[in-house]
Amino acid sequence: MKKKTIINLCITALALVAVVILSITLRNSDAAEGPYYATFMALVPPIIAIGLALMTKEVYSSLFVGVLAGALFTADFNPVKTLDIVANDGIIEAVKGTAGIFAFLVILGAIVVLLNKAGGSKAFGEWAQTHVKTRVGAILATFALGVLIFVDDYFNCLTVGSVMRPVSDTHKISRSKLAYIIDATAAPICMIAPVSSWAAAVSQYVADGEGLVYFIKAIPYNFYSLLTIVFIITITFMGFDYGKMAGVEFKAMKEGNLGALDAEGNEVEHGEHAHARVLDLVLPICILIVSCILALMYVGGFFTADSGYQWDLIGAFGNTDATVGLPLGSLLALVIIIAYLIARRLITFKTSMEAIPKGFTAMVPAILILTLATALKNTTSLLGSDVFVARILDNAGALKLFLPAIIFLIACGLSFATGTSWGTFGILIPIVQAGIGLGSELGVIAMSACLAGAVCGDHCSPISDTTIMASAGAQCEHVEHVATQLPYALTVAAVSFVSYILAGVLQNIGVYWYVSLPIAIALMIGTLFGIRLILARKGKNEAVRPTKNNFEKS
Repeated sequence: MKKKTIINLCITALALVAVVILSITLRNSDAAEGPYYATFMALVPPIIAIGLALMTKEVYSSLFVGVLAGALFTADFNPVKTLDIVANDGIIEAVKGTAGIFAFLVILGAIVVLLNKAGGSKAFGEWAQTHVKTRVGAILATFALGVLIFVDDYFNCLTVGSVMRPVSDTHKISRSKLAYIIDATAAPICMIAPVSSWAAAVSQYVADGEGLVYFIKAIPYNFYSLLTIVFIITITFMGFDYGKMAGVEFKAMKEGNLGALDAEGNEVEHGEHAHARVLDLVLPICILIVSCILALMYVGGFFTADSGYQWDLIGAFGNTDATVGLPLGSLLALVIIIAYLIARRLITFKTSMEAIPKGFTAMVPAILILTLATALKNTTSLLGSDVFVARILDNAGALKLFLPAIIFLIACGLSFATGTSWGTFGILIPIVQAGIGLGSELGVIAMSACLAGAVCGDHCSPISDTTIMASAGAQCEHVEHVATQLPYALTVAAVSFVSYILAGVLQNIGVYWYVSLPIAIALMIGTLFGIRLILARKGKNEAVRPTKNNFEKS
């Protein structure tokens, strides 16, 4: 048996002993809601899930064990009642509550398959090869395509790499740099897009059907996602790289060594239709976006006279339900997209029907994580975790101002260890909502810090599905991709951490995102100029400036 495995088993055994001791010590038999209601034991299930995830680096079993622990405490260790809580209050209730989101994910998966088969993404790649003339233009075109495909990170990773590889190869952009752009426009972009699978998932974890409202409110404070965009644009126009990325980029331009793999099986299945056009990619995505927005407005009562929100856009979005609006909008979009692609003779009706089960298969991991994370939220709610955390934070005093920064670090660590953003914010958002409350500006900042940290950890993690798919899409060594992008991700993370400290302090004096966000952007740009200046003064060949026809070291 490996030494690491033995250590993990010992830690697990000690943790179990500690849980047993706590359960005996904190037991309150007189409590009407249960012996462990609103005690520290209410936080033990998510702590168990987090601890197991950190040790095993496997999120599914960790979340399930957390659900089981919550049910045990709620049932006071009654085995029959425990199973009933796991099944009914946990998993079944989670499926009921997320059924609409499941439908949206399946439909979204089907649309991804359809667009790949129709050949629109391939047409975009061919268009880019003939119209993009410079190295900077190739990087920005890759970035733009990644931003355009914001509805789902899987869709992004599976499409951008295969479409833009010929373009980036022509301009001697290393495959590691291509993988970074793919990765940086996957999860970070999806996390600031209200019409996306990520917005739907986040909405599900916020109570009272106001998830989409708070998701939108949190966007200006999602420093990691927003600063990643600033980072890419700034470093591209400044024309330099640092860390290990500088080395691979220098090799690519000087020697033509792009670090490519001759891998098979990583290609996205594209249509071979000669008459497929760029519009066949752009128009369906626009149809999906418009349909979902209109459906959300409809569900919120924007078009209904007796709703109280007729022609009130802000009020309708505040009153909408993403679990109803997104499936409705995506279903309408799916029908229109199928009709359009068949009319264009890019696919057949049979092909369109085959896309639905394939789309479901692609979304199974996301659906499973969503179910288990929601079940964990349900069981911890039965234990009164919100009441317990609220009592603690009422006495936190000035420490509250630094909670967003602390939550950001916790989310980073958990997401890095598990390789999943969804499991991370599924665990942390209910705790944030219970402890701080989303009604205040500080609560919105804390929720955004949770989302940003989850994306950051996912971006850095070598076991993240999007990181792995970005390597596959760019066809580069996975370890090389992780090693070259890590300094970039950590730079943005460091600036984000400082920005959350500033945001927490500024909101306390009534100054909100319209000040903290520009400061964060200025810090990000200033940091890059500082790094470049330091490298220039040291005289190291760690910065590369591309020119129109050649290259030079700076």
